[in-house]
Amino acid sequence: MNIQELTTYFLQYGAFFIYLIVFLEYLNLPGFPAGLIMPLAGLWAARGEISFPAVMILSVAAGLTGSWVLYLLGRFGGGKLMGFYFKKFPKQKPVIEEKMKFLREKGGIGVFISKLIPVARTLISIPAGMVKMDFAKYTVSSLCGVFLWNLAFVGAGYFFGDAAVNLLS
Repeated sequence: MNIQELTTYFLQYGAFFIYLIVFLEYLNLPGFPAGLIMPLAGLWAARGEISFPAVMILSVAAGLTGSWVLYLLGRFGGGKLMGFYFKKFPKQKPVIEEKMKFLREKGGIGVFISKLIPVARTLISIPAGMVKMDFAKYTVSSLCGVFLWNLAFVGAGYFFGDAAVNLLS
């Protein structure tokens, strides 16, 4: 997807498009460029096509909803998922078990920090569910991390978007 296509979708579907793409990206599905859509949404906000607070609310709500889906997947199906994964990749078992131990020890801080690291930010939700982290604690930790991550991307688009588009043109 390029900027013109994304802009066309935004004009056609409005703010729901932002929510949908960010939600799908937080589910860790390939091909959904939230790292592109969030700065672009920031640019749209800078141009007055949508408000900055609305972009932040939509993107954070989408990120949190996607995180909840993966948390619930981990909570109710994580054991089976890991059993399948370990059969295919047995050498990964000690590494993953070490990360699970870290998550049990660090809890909410571990989730918050993970939400600020590419790839880990989406995947941490599954082990958080598997260790049966308190849902409220998980939600607050996720919310804080998702907010900061999205603020960085949306804010970059808001403040630097026109300059980046001019460089690409």
